[in-house]
Amino acid sequence: MRGLIPYCVIAFLVIMALVRIISAIDERDAIEARAANELRVVASLLRAEEAGFDPAMADPRQRANQLLTSTLPLFLKDDGLAALVTDRQGRVVATTIGQEATLGHSLDTVLDGSQPLSVFGERAGVMSVRLGGQPAQATAALLTEPLGSVVLVRVESQMFADWRRTASLSVTLFCLTCLVFLAILVAYYRQAVRAGMADRLLLDQHRRVETALSRGRCGLWDWDLARGRMYWSRSMYEILGMAPREEVLSFSEVAALLHPEDGSFFEFARQIASGSVGHFERSFRMRRADGQFLWLRARAEVVRTPDNEIHLIGVAVDVSENQLLARMTDEANTRLQNAIENISETFVLWDADKRLVLCNSKYQEVFGLTDADVQIGTAFEVVRAKGRKPIAERKLTSSTFVQGERASETLLADGRWLQISQRSMPDGSHVAIGTDVTQLKVHQERLSDSERRLMATINDLSASRRDAETKARELAELNHKYIVEKERAESANQAKTTFLANMSHELRTPLNAIIGFSEIMHEESFGPIGNAKYTEYAADIHQSGHYLLKLINDILDMSKIEAGRMALARELVDFPAILAEATKIVEVQAGSKNLRLRVESPDNLTLIGDRRAAKQILLNLIANAVKFTGAGGEVRVRSRVRQGHVVVTIADNGIGIPRSALKSLGRPFEQVENELTRTHKGTGLGLAIARSLVELQGGRMRIASTPGQGTAVSIRLPCAEDGEMQSPLISVAA
Repeated sequence: MRGLIPYCVIAFLVIMALVRIISAIDERDAIEARAANELRVVASLLRAEEAGFDPAMADPRQRANQLLTSTLPLFLKDDGLAALVTDRQGRVVATTIGQEATLGHSLDTVLDGSQPLSVFGERAGVMSVRLGGQPAQATAALLTEPLGSVVLVRVESQMFADWRRTASLSVTLFCLTCLVFLAILVAYYRQAVRAGMADRLLLDQHRRVETALSRGRCGLWDWDLARGRMYWSRSMYEILGMAPREEVLSFSEVAALLHPEDGSFFEFARQIASGSVGHFERSFRMRRADGQFLWLRARAEVVRTPDNEIHLIGVAVDVSENQLLARMTDEANTRLQNAIENISETFVLWDADKRLVLCNSKYQEVFGLTDADVQIGTAFEVVRAKGRKPIAERKLTSSTFVQGERASETLLADGRWLQISQRSMPDGSHVAIGTDVTQLKVHQERLSDSERRLMATINDLSASRRDAETKARELAELNHKYIVEKERAESANQAKTTFLANMSHELRTPLNAIIGFSEIMHEESFGPIGNAKYTEYAADIHQSGHYLLKLINDILDMSKIEAGRMALARELVDFPAILAEATKIVEVQAGSKNLRLRVESPDNLTLIGDRRAAKQILLNLIANAVKFTGAGGEVRVRSRVRQGHVVVTIADNGIGIPRSALKSLGRPFEQVENELTRTHKGTGLGLAIARSLVELQGGRMRIASTPGQGTAVSIRLPCAEDGEMQSPLISVAA
C-alpha cells in the first residue's frame, strides 16, 4: 500500500494538468465565440446606422467617419477592435485610430483572405484573416453607396491577451504545486525507502531470530499477568507441534498443556503479583499436539511496563533430549556399577592423583578391606597399607600389550593366585582388574604331567603304528585275494544263471513227455491197465511232473530276470480282465479249501506294462494267499487308483509271518519255515518273481503281516492317463 502512494500523487497531478488544459481550451473557445458574436452584432449595427444617414451626404469619407465615430461602441475599441470602411472600389476610406496606414489601400492588400468578406458581407460570417501579418478574426457588412462595406477586425493577440495572462498564471501555479508535491513525494519516497529498509532489516532480524530459535529448539514467550494472556513466538508453536497463531493465548489454554505433576502456574502467578519472586527458572513438561509430553526449561524475568503492568518475559528450551540423556546416563551408570559389582574379578579404578574412584566388593573381599577403608578419594598408599600383603609377585610380559598396559601374577596368603591387569587411561587414571587364576595354575601343573605322559604314549603309539602298517599291508593282500575270489564266484553264478536260462528247452521237453504219458496212463486212453495200483502211480507221476514243471518254470524265470534277459512289453493292459483270469485259475484250489475269495476293483482300469507279467504277479500273490490260508478263511483282492498309479492289495487271514522274517521275503529260494508252513511245498520263488516283475515295470511291493491274523501284500503299478487310453503303445524292455 505504501508503494502505491507515489503513483497516486503522480496520477493526481496528471489529472489536474489535464483538467486545467481542458478548462483553458474551453475558456479560449468561449472568448473566441464571444468575440465572433460581438463582431457580427457590431457589423449589423453599423449597417443599420449607415442606412439611416442623409442621402444628400455624398462624400464617402464623411459618411465613413461619421459612421465610425457615432455608431462604433467605445468598449470594443478598448478590446482591440479595428474597423475599416471601403468604397465601391474596395479602397479603405476610413478607419479607427491606429490603422491610419491602411487608408487608400485596397482591402485585399490590407487583410489577407478578405475577398469573401467584401463580396458577401455579413453572409460570409466571421473569418480568420491576417492583419499586418498577425492572425485576426474579421467580419463585414455591405453599405449603401457611395460606401462599399465596413470590415470589423479583432487581432487575436489582443483578443486573447487576458486569457494568456490567466493561462500563464495558472501554469505557473500548477508548476509550483507540482514542485511542492514532487518535493513532498521525494521526501515521502526517501522516508518510505528508509522505512522499507528498516522493515526488511527488522524482518531479516526477526527471521534470523526465529531460525535460531527453531534450530535451537527454543521459544520466546511474554506472559501478561494482568490480563492473563500469553504471547508465543512461532518457534514455541513448532516445539509443541501446534499450528502458529497470530493472536495471544489465554492462560487457561497454556495451563491445560502443563503436566499435572509439575505444579501449577496459578500459584507462581500469585507469587509474582505479590512481589516475592523477581525471576523465573524451572523445568516442566508440556503436552504436544500428538499427546506426547516433552520437557521444557524456562527462564524469565519480571518486567514492569510504563503503565505499571507486570509481564513475565523469557525463553523456553526443549530439554527432552537432555532429560532422556540424563536418564540414560543414570541407567548406564547403574548398569555399569551392577556389572562391576557382579563380575567375578576384582575391579578398582584410581584417578590421576592415585586416589580411589571406584572398587567392587570382590576387591574388598580378596584384600580384606572394609567399607571405611575404601572411601572415595582415599590415597593408593593408604588402601595398600590396610589390605593383605601378597606373598609373591611376578611381572608378566607379552607382545600383545599396548602402551600403558602391564600385568603381574600375585600369590596371596590363602594360596590363591591373582593375575592383575592394569591399564592407564588418557586422563592419567588407571584401572586394575584381578582375575583368580588358581585353577589355571593347577591345570598348568597337570598339563605338564600330561605332556610327559603324552610323550610316553606317543612313543608307544609309534611302535603300534608300525605294527598297524604291517597288518594293513597284509589286509590289503587278503582284500586283493578276496576280490579275485568274489569275481570268480560271480562269474560262476552268472554262468549258472546263463546255463539255466539256456537249458529251459532241454528241461521242459522230457517233463512234458512224462506229464503227457502219465496223463494218458491215468486216463487209460488206450484201454484199461488192469491194476488200480498202476493208475494211482500214474496219477502221482502226473502230479509230480506238474509240480516239477512249475518249479523249473519258476527257476528259469528267475534266471532270466537275474541274467537280464526277461523281455517285457509296455502296453495298455485291461486290469479287470487279467484279474478275473488270475482269480479263475485259483478258484478251484480256493473252493477245495472252502475259502471265500472277494474281489473289489473298478470296472474300467488300464495299466501300462506287460500283460503276461501283470497276470503272473497277480496269480503268484493270490495263489500264495490261498495256499497259506486255512480252511474256511477269506482272501480279499482290492484295487484302487492313487496319484497316477494303481494299488492292488491281496489280504488274507491266514497263518501270518513273523516280523523278523519279513526282511528275507522276496529273496530267491528263501521261504519262512515254521510248523504251519512245513506242510506246504514250495521254493519261495513265486514271491521273488512277483517282486522282480513289479520292480521291472516301475512299481514297488510292500508286505505287512501279523502272526495268527494274516498277511497283506500291496503292489503299486503305473496307471494309464486318459490320453494314453485312446491309443495303445507297445514297446519291449529288457
